[in-house]
Amino acid sequence: MFPVSELMGLFDGPRLALSLALSIIAGGLAFWQGALTASGWAAAVVVGTLTAGLGGWDWGMLVIVFFASSSALSRFGERRKAKLAVGQWEKGSRRDWGQVFANGGIVSALAVLQSMRISPWPWAAALGVLGTVTADTWATEIGVLSRSQPRLITTGRRVAAGTSGGITLLGSCAALSGAALIGLSALALGFILYPVARPWALPAALVGGVAGVICDSLLGATLQAIYRCPQCGAETERRLHSCGTATVKVRGWPWLNNDAVNALSSVAGAAVALVVALAYRAA
Repeated sequence: MFPVSELMGLFDGPRLALSLALSIIAGGLAFWQGALTASGWAAAVVVGTLTAGLGGWDWGMLVIVFFASSSALSRFGERRKAKLAVGQWEKGSRRDWGQVFANGGIVSALAVLQSMRISPWPWAAALGVLGTVTADTWATEIGVLSRSQPRLITTGRRVAAGTSGGITLLGSCAALSGAALIGLSALALGFILYPVARPWALPAALVGGVAGVICDSLLGATLQAIYRCPQCGAETERRLHSCGTATVKVRGWPWLNNDAVNALSSVAGAAVALVVALAYRAA
C-alpha cells in the first residue's frame, strides 16, 4: 500500500487539471455533434481525465485517435446503415455511458496503474484494449456496408447485416486497419515523446486488437444475449425491437449484452498485447 502523501506525489496536478478541461470541451463538442449522449459526455470526461491525466499525453492522444476515427466512421454511409441494421443493434450511433466505459474504462484503470509505477507494462495492455475497441468499431461501421452477406464466425452460415458474430471480408480488413492505426500512432508518439522508442507497440496493438475483435465475434455468435421479435421475426440485441414490440430471448446469457462483450474482448486484447510485448522484449 502507498502512503497517501507518496501516492499524491505520483500525480501531475497541472496535467490532470488540463486533461479535465480538455475532456469537458471535447466531450461537449461530441455531445453537440450527436456522437455522445449526456451520460456519454459525463463518462467521457471521467475516462479522458484519468487516461491523459494519469497515464500521459500519449495515452490521451490514442484515445482521441480511437474516438475521432470511430465517430467519423459512424457517419459514413449513415442512411444505408439505418436501413440495414437499425433493428439489430442494441444501441444507436450516439454513445452512452455504458459504451464509453466499456470501450475506455479499462484503459483508464491501466492509466491509474501506470501513474503508480507498479509495473512498466500497463501501456502494452492499453494498446491491446485500444487496438481491440478500434478494430471492433471499424469492423462494425464499415463491415455492415459490405455488398457480401456476412457469415457467422462459428458456422459460416449466412446471416443478416448487423448480426452479432457475423463477419465479412470488408469488415475484417477494416478491423485490421483500425488496430494498425492504433499501433502506428503509438509508434509515432513513442518516437516524438520519448528518447527510447518502443518498437513492440505496433505488433502489440495489431495482434492484441485482432485477437480482441475475434473474441468479440465469438462471444457475439455464442454467449451474447440475442432476442427475436415475435411480430416480424427479426433477431436483435434489443429487448424492445425498433418496431415497438417486446422481444423474446432465443439464446445467450441475459447479462451479456453488447457493452459486456466489448469489455470482455478488451480484456482479451490486453492480455494478448501484453504477451506480445513481453515476447518481443525477451527476444
